[in-house]
Amino acid sequence: MTLRIDDFSIPASPVVIGTPETGRPEAPNGALLVDIVRVNGTSGPDTDWVAQEIPVALVYNGISHAVMMTTPRDLEAFAVGFSLAEGIVKSTDEIYGIEVEDTCRGKAVKLEVASSAFWALKSRRRSMAGRTGCGLCGVESLGDAVRTPSVVPQTQTFSIRHLDQALAYLNDAEELGRLTGCTHAAVWVNPDGTLAGGAEDVGRHVALDKLLGKRALNGWKEGALVLSSRASYEMVSKAAACGVEVIFAVSAPTALAVDTARQAGVTLAAFCRRGRANIYAHPERITDIIAGD
Repeated sequence: MTLRIDDFSIPASPVVIGTPETGRPEAPNGALLVDIVRVNGTSGPDTDWVAQEIPVALVYNGISHAVMMTTPRDLEAFAVGFSLAEGIVKSTDEIYGIEVEDTCRGKAVKLEVASSAFWALKSRRRSMAGRTGCGLCGVESLGDAVRTPSVVPQTQTFSIRHLDQALAYLNDAEELGRLTGCTHAAVWVNPDGTLAGGAEDVGRHVALDKLLGKRALNGWKEGALVLSSRASYEMVSKAAACGVEVIFAVSAPTALAVDTARQAGVTLAAFCRRGRANIYAHPERITDIIAGD
């Protein structure tokens, strides 16, 4: 399948799965039904849904750059988001086409990028064997591991009154998660609290890359990023590289993530739950905070 960036758009709404005839969910892309032995007092064979995890190679102008373990869906958006978040391209204008091919054990996503982006990539190319939950595998030096973050402008605000609904969108985005309990989600919420779109994956870094790719391809500029996971250094760094100004995370931040957010000018809130959140960096963007919130 070959896609041209100019014609590429990602649907914002999750797909509803299920069959009216049986009420049993159909297997969505990225899920498999496997045989299990269930230890709950019953006997006999049983089955359960599990999320797929496959190697996906990102290939730039014919040169393989990274192999990541992901679910086999939204791979074009993943490639775009990864390319932007890693600084391989400066904008989608430098991506001329994307082709997804089956390989013997996974997928290859082949990107055609501008010559200037490709030569810059070759000059700092690193061998990076990605694993679930790890976005820094294979870096060649400590300097490569912790980079100076991009500084974002301060042009937006986000009302804390929209936080509860924003958190609810995480469940909407997790089609595979609802079926398997095995994914992380990232969603983009508009300034008025409505959902722009979401993405999920077995790896939280990949879920974020997919969401950042959808954001770039669909032109979602203003709003907030909401994560179902903790806020680590690389999650903040990736978001800042793509110009994200506001991040809400369900779980904890790391100290390096907080420091990175403060340096990058990113508003970072974590431990987000219904009606509450802890803001660790640049609280000035969060509006409608009243005493007792």
